[in-house]
Amino acid sequence: MSVAVVNSFTITEFVNDKAKFDGFVNEWFARIDENGDGKLSRDKIRGRLGMLLPFGSESPPQQENEEIFKRFDEDGNGALDLNEFKALMTEIMNAAARSIGGSPVIVVLGKDSLLMKAVQHELATPSSHS
Repeated sequence: MSVAVVNSFTITEFVNDKAKFDGFVNEWFARIDENGDGKLSRDKIRGRLGMLLPFGSESPPQQENEEIFKRFDEDGNGALDLNEFKALMTEIMNAAARSIGGSPVIVVLGKDSLLMKAVQHELATPSSHS
């Protein structure tokens, strides 16, 4: 766990850096897709999504997990493919950015969470807003 100061800019800049964001999403998709079938089932998502959530939340309850699939399983096959998973991760990060807003917020982050990757991205990127 680490402590960081973030605001919406931290998150949106990471999501907008397509190469970095997609690279992280691809890495986590492969990590969750342990059997390599290119599909994330409800069970795979339920067991691992909490580690990715911006604030290191627990995995979503079954009802919320079902809502995730209703919204992001575009082809209705009962699993998320890589593109559907990217859409989910983008939505999660954009929701986090909206909830934080422009004011700095101090947060405790898991080392592999999406928000921690956004903080690392901001620290590694030359400042364009100073």
